[in-house]
Amino acid sequence: MTSSHDFKKDKRNNSIKININGKFFPRKKAKISVFDSGFILGDGCWDSIRLHNNKLLFLKEHLKRLYEDARAIDIKIPKTKN
Repeated sequence: MTSSHDFKKDKRNNSIKININGKFFPRKKAKISVFDSGFILGDGCWDSIRLHNNKLLFLKEHLKRLYEDARAIDIKIPKTKN
């Protein structure tokens, strides 16, 4: 049965890095506390950026969208877009 959680496995996703509070973790080591407000309340926004031929694609657009989404739910990102 098809659902909104269906996905195609892609071996490239095995080596992704995940940013948690400004620090990058390998996929298997990325963990958050059960007391994190994103976990308890569902607060959060995220964006993924494709790397192709060692170049980040559409970085400016991704960052603009990420900062707009964070502002909409009153999350302060402690870094600038630049």
